[in-house]
Amino acid sequence: MRLLPTRPRLLALGEPTHGEDVLLGLRNELFRQLIEEEGYRTITIESDCMMGLVVDDYVTSGTGTLDEVMARGFSHGFGASAANRELVGWMRAYNDGRPASEQLRFAGFDGPLEMTGAASPRQALTALHGYLATWVDADLLPCTAETLDRVLGADDRWTDPAGLMDPSRSVGQSAEVREVRVLADDLVALLDVQTPYLIAASSREDWDRARLYGRTATGLLRYHYWLADTSPSRLARLCALRDSMMAANLLALAERGPTLVHAHNAHLQRDKSSMRMGGLPLEWWSAGAIVSAHLGEEYAFLATALGTIRHQGVDTPPPDTIEGHLYALPEDHYVVDARQLAAALVDPQPAPRRSSWFGYAPLDPAHLANNEGIVYVKDVQRS
Repeated sequence: MRLLPTRPRLLALGEPTHGEDVLLGLRNELFRQLIEEEGYRTITIESDCMMGLVVDDYVTSGTGTLDEVMARGFSHGFGASAANRELVGWMRAYNDGRPASEQLRFAGFDGPLEMTGAASPRQALTALHGYLATWVDADLLPCTAETLDRVLGADDRWTDPAGLMDPSRSVGQSAEVREVRVLADDLVALLDVQTPYLIAASSREDWDRARLYGRTATGLLRYHYWLADTSPSRLARLCALRDSMMAANLLALAERGPTLVHAHNAHLQRDKSSMRMGGLPLEWWSAGAIVSAHLGEEYAFLATALGTIRHQGVDTPPPDTIEGHLYALPEDHYVVDARQLAAALVDPQPAPRRSSWFGYAPLDPAHLANNEGIVYVKDVQRS
């Protein structure tokens, strides 16, 4: 915290690879300290925002069992992680017996998206419609629940994994989906114009959850529309739309209060993200870059860097890389002032590290000065 001028509303910790419980265990340790000593009250991770509601209900009220929550509350396979299970169990124990105002909250901030495609907007749209139907006059609704169900159609037409690489397999620009987009827009507009009444009649918590439904539904519909696009910018646009959905969820969580964020470094950095997909180089603004533009000093980002993951073929880093300079230090774990390090490594500039394993992304030396800090782990052992 001494690296920061003030306590940021969003404090983000990145990771350079997914699936290593050693890194997630370190995250848990750091987040526990920040909760106990700095007053953070929400933890959000790179997981499906709708599924995350299952975890939040469990940690706040004990709804369900831990086994059920780990099976149903995470996307990307993150529910199988022992460290994620430890985090959820600790949050539930922390909250037990505490008043709601002092409880920890959990959230996913990713969209309902996997590498192979996007979910149907049915869950989010029907939940939004159900909330509005409970509290506003029926004649204000743009459609009935039956009409919404009809135009949504079968869920499997939305989730065809072939649609990611073959636009012709996507339904996102069909006449029926255009109708769904109009209805979704009208439902979100109704939620907005009825805000004073809805907060008073239901609760701010219920209204805030309805906003999540609206963001998710419209974000998914936009994503499906561009899945059906055939232009050369299609894949870059899809990457950008995903991070835009992430950013919108993070900004909403920032309204709630001090929040700890965990995701891949590429989603949290202030610089443009990049990757190759389908043989094409892609660039887009990350969620962290968007959030930082909105929040300024109320957003802070620490990247996690590492020396080795030998069980994945990531061996000792070359000494002229950022990771190599840090690997030469004696400690196994430490926090580094990224801007001081960038100033110290100007002559010569560090070389970029290359990884033969696709699942690990080394630090980009050009991005170093745009981070508040680096959390360094010398060796990641097999979990």
